[in-house]
Amino acid sequence: MRTNRSFGRKLFLICNFIFLASVSLLCLMPIIHILALSFSSGQAASAGKVILWPVEFTTAAYANVFGKPEYLRAFWVSIQRVLIGATISMFLTIITAYPLSKDSRQFRLRTFYSWFFVFTILFSGGLIPNYLTVKNLGMLDTIWALVLPGAVTVFNVILLLNFYRSLPKELEESSLLDGAGQFTTLWKIYVPLSLPALATTGLFTMVGHWNSWFDGMIYMNHPENYPLQTFLQTIIIKMDFRFIKPERAELLIKLSDRTSRAAQIFVAAFPILIVYPFLQRFFIKGIVMGSVKE
Repeated sequence: MRTNRSFGRKLFLICNFIFLASVSLLCLMPIIHILALSFSSGQAASAGKVILWPVEFTTAAYANVFGKPEYLRAFWVSIQRVLIGATISMFLTIITAYPLSKDSRQFRLRTFYSWFFVFTILFSGGLIPNYLTVKNLGMLDTIWALVLPGAVTVFNVILLLNFYRSLPKELEESSLLDGAGQFTTLWKIYVPLSLPALATTGLFTMVGHWNSWFDGMIYMNHPENYPLQTFLQTIIIKMDFRFIKPERAELLIKLSDRTSRAAQIFVAAFPILIVYPFLQRFFIKGIVMGSVKE
């Protein structure tokens, strides 16, 4: 009986490993294909010869990418957006989640404000009112149009306030007895203990800012103010070789629209691929603990 159970357990683990490995491979294949395209010649890419390995290896696509000032400018706009947007969003999320994590005896209007935030998940003002608000505030063609309208993400607030609720109440009580105020308790006790949840919400925020393209298309009237994803969206629709300088015209021989797009897409995805492994160890713990309401 024990042998059969042991054999069934091993069979399950083998099948589970094969299934998860297959799913992981399916997720990685598009990235590998894009990477292989970016290092292949234009002729091989146009002929459909590239699958998962570069054909006629060349770095011409990357030379073209890093030689395009408009691409580097868009890359810098996205970096600014992530740094400023994530900082503002995390600060507002922390100071919003902390009072909402208290019970009604400590914060009488907690239920009202909680439903007020939940209401914004279900209903929004719409695209035109949002655009008019940004325009009337004078934020068009500025970095603030990309940062401030979505500075508070209600999902992150709910995740963080539930994490605060999971912390022992005695921590706050002992802090208040020692003479600390609410702000001191928040920044000296709650914030250091909530690093897993903050890493999770911070990752959501950074990825959201980095991958967003639609607001850049709406709020930016000049292409030089486009964030990277908006710029990529424009070149994917229509490849434009006008930006290649005459002294770099020999790149046209080695380039195609597919290789150039693949290189730009991979460079755009690379920062997130680098950041995620460092935050992954906090990710599961933070999202599980923040999703459980006591």
